[in-house]
Amino acid sequence: MNESRFNPLALVRGFLRPIDPALMLVLAVLLGYAHVLMQSASPERLDAQVTHIGIALAGMWVLAWLKPQRLLSFAVPLYLLGVLLLIAVELFGEVSKGAQRWLDLGVARIQPSELMKIAMPLMLAWFFQVREGQTRFVDFLVSGVLLVVPVGLILIQPDLGTSLLVAASGLYVIYFAGLSWKLIIPLVLVAIIGLGSIVAFGDTLCQPEVDWQVLREYQKQRVCTLLDPTRDPLGKGFHIIQSTIAIGSGGVMGKGWMDGTQTHLAFLPERHTDFIFAVLAEEFGLVGALVLLATYVVLLLRGFHIAANAPTHASRLLAGAITMIFFTYAFVNMGMVSGILPVVGVPLPFISYGGTALVTLCLGIGILMSIQRSRFADKN
Repeated sequence: MNESRFNPLALVRGFLRPIDPALMLVLAVLLGYAHVLMQSASPERLDAQVTHIGIALAGMWVLAWLKPQRLLSFAVPLYLLGVLLLIAVELFGEVSKGAQRWLDLGVARIQPSELMKIAMPLMLAWFFQVREGQTRFVDFLVSGVLLVVPVGLILIQPDLGTSLLVAASGLYVIYFAGLSWKLIIPLVLVAIIGLGSIVAFGDTLCQPEVDWQVLREYQKQRVCTLLDPTRDPLGKGFHIIQSTIAIGSGGVMGKGWMDGTQTHLAFLPERHTDFIFAVLAEEFGLVGALVLLATYVVLLLRGFHIAANAPTHASRLLAGAITMIFFTYAFVNMGMVSGILPVVGVPLPFISYGGTALVTLCLGIGILMSIQRSRFADKN
């Protein structure tokens, strides 16, 4: 009589089955980078960040096990829950630092806008899957309404950074679904003209008596500070000035790990969150920054490869949008830290301290792994 024996190797293989090795390797490099930088920028937060990583990896693993169609079945209830929670924030949310973004549920304090970073692309991917093969102009209008509702609710909190990320996650799906360039080009031209006007007439537009109407006063100040940080070097321009000093002083090879003066003399604000890229550039120089950029490029290439080979229309849209979300996080963060974009509070993906963003990003990795796994499951 044969007795079944415990096989630890088979157990490990079963546990790792949904994990995509390439994505996991890139994620390990990024989290390793984060650990090294956190030891320099804010060592007292290391234990908390390790806890965040554990929770994020657990969430990633769970989503990697689920089939894409199963994930899409959660799209509508997750989207509706997110919108209802955003409305609840507007009615009952807690105010902190002049913004009403948090909702106290008694047992936990949550930020519902983070949920929409995943719910939005899921919802639109599901919508375009339902309309596959018969997409009309009206469908793009409906998808635009689905996008504008949560983005508008996040904007009035106000939270410009998160609203931009949620808007981007939805716009990527809409674009990949086949939005005509005839509709995109006019919007791009309007944006170019608007930005050009702000740059050309910045001195006049940034006067205190000028009301920008569509933007709040603090948002106007962020744009004006970008145009000329020396306008208020010890106030609104302090972040950008100190960050660019840190990046420039690192040179090619950097000052050395834990030897960054801007970081350790506390000149660099928010050095463990939004401005951690400046810590990297100061201590590891151009070489360290290029290695990080190369790692992000590998992540994007892997994501696009998964999207291009995804088995269904919805999974292609979802994988493409999630990959572009990673790009948006990295581009906006490095842009604002280096002084080419306004400061909007977007973390450096997988590097900045913080549990909510890390969990959201790792859930995105989990969705990519789910789509990649389904590709081979469908062949077997």
